[in-house]
Amino acid sequence: MTKGRLEAFTDGVIAVIITIMVLEMKVPHDADPNALAPLVPVFLSYVLSYIFIGIYWNNHHHMFHAVHHVNGATLWANLHLLFWLSLVPFVTGWMDENHFAPVTVAAYGAVLLGASCAYYILTRALLATHAKDSLLAKALGKEVRPNDEGPWHASFVQRHSLDTGGYVQRLNGFPHTFISSDWKQTFASSSMRL
Repeated sequence: MTKGRLEAFTDGVIAVIITIMVLEMKVPHDADPNALAPLVPVFLSYVLSYIFIGIYWNNHHHMFHAVHHVNGATLWANLHLLFWLSLVPFVTGWMDENHFAPVTVAAYGAVLLGASCAYYILTRALLATHAKDSLLAKALGKEVRPNDEGPWHASFVQRHSLDTGGYVQRLNGFPHTFISSDWKQTFASSSMRL
């Protein structure tokens, strides 16, 4: 089975996700710049979510340059990833609407953790259909092994940021921001090997 339809479907779903997120930002009914002040938290959470979705799309795009074929397991693993990513607009809006209440930030972290695990499952499904010396295996390298650094320590930090949801409300978004920069760095180095 070729990879083209899977890539096109993923691109379409991610475009819809981003569109839904931007539509959550309501236009002020006043032309005064001060009317934008209440939108600052909404905009900042949109930016964070946009960066996460962008990182997943970018990594998916670069990874699929090294993929030669897909199978049914790959399709289901990709749908699993898209499921978690499709929840990002909901938890982003919930977080905004409730002024970053601890439970909403924890839910945001849970969705990011789910996406992280789903991406790992997708890489494992792809590696199972490619040779150990394939371009894909070389590109992913150590990032997909649980004993090395990479997505696994990112998941660890996200999981522990969920634990702090009820205790450190003001700092709770920091681990999610840290993970964003960490994922970008991890997979940027993978893309360089392609």
